Amino acid sequence: MDLTPGRPDFNILRVGHVEFRVTDVERAREFYVERLGFVEQARDGARLYLRGYEERDHHSLVLRRAPSPGVGHIAFRVAAEEDLDHLEHLHRAHGLPVRWVRDEEAAMGRALRAQDPSGLPVEFYCHMARVERLLQRFDLYRGAFVMRLDHFNCQVPEVEPAARWYQKALGFACSEYTESGDDPPRLWAIWLHRKQNVHDLALMTGTGPRVHHAGFWVQDQLSVLRACDILAAAGLAGSIERGPGRHGLSNAFFLYLRDPDHNRIELYTGDYLIADPDWTPIRWSLNDPRRATFWGHAPPASWFEEASLVESMVDGAFVPTRPAGMRDRPDFVT
Repeated sequence: MDLTPGRPDFNILRVGHVEFRVTDVERAREFYVERLGFVEQARDGARLYLRGYEERDHHSLVLRRAPSPGVGHIAFRVAAEEDLDHLEHLHRAHGLPVRWVRDEEAAMGRALRAQDPSGLPVEFYCHMARVERLLQRFDLYRGAFVMRLDHFNCQVPEVEPAARWYQKALGFACSEYTESGDDPPRLWAIWLHRKQNVHDLALMTGTGPRVHHAGFWVQDQLSVLRACDILAAAGLAGSIERGPGRHGLSNAFFLYLRDPDHNRIELYTGDYLIADPDWTPIRWSLNDPRRATFWGHAPPASWFEEASLVESMVDGAFVPTRPAGMRDRPDFVT
């Protein structure tokens, strides 16, 4: 399997932001701002704009009032305005739906929204208003000390063609990947990056297209444990779905949480730097129990079975899902 990235004529920099659909904005605000300590930057109409202490961009998490939970879109920042035009041409050349987005989100310049070949709604943008970085405003720190958005994890029925799109067409590099025990082996999941850590985007076998979680970087392991204490003290221990624990893959210290609408986030710290372009991707066997859980409790069935539906960028309806093309979990997980 060829894991080398392509070299497109545009430059995707990193993850940008994610839009969650929530049925009650104030209830969601209580969870994200009052409990976990996200910075509330602004609100307009049906949307609440949040970010982490380290971030200079106006927002990295949008909570949008909607009749049901789900994900409106995931977004990546590009280096230059002309990159958006190149991305429009690429998507149209492959027959993929695209549209230009203006004035739908606060603090944004023009953006291109597209449906990728798996059906995920992906936005690309260059400019977002800058705000005060709060990294050294320790007097304002609250909750889990959320620093920044780190990555998205998405479920798709077939990982290999989805990975090929992001690697060859969009220029993402592979840090780690998981293969099945079939002969020949099949690609079960892949971790792809544009910035210099383990991933901006993970693609995982499952019913899809769906967004499994958005991962937010926290300062240290104590921040993860602090989140557990705060949620438990507030009577929200049921929000903790999995963890704390450590992944073998990525080395991350993790905690998976479900918000009041069951959208999933990961609090995440402790992965590693990828500074060299000739990095050799790390291969994992699907049935290696230390791959997903280096230590900690095994994931519950909900972690494999439940994820957020995504909106069609054409009509706003949910994109129909398809079942996974192979077993969606290791043999040792029932």
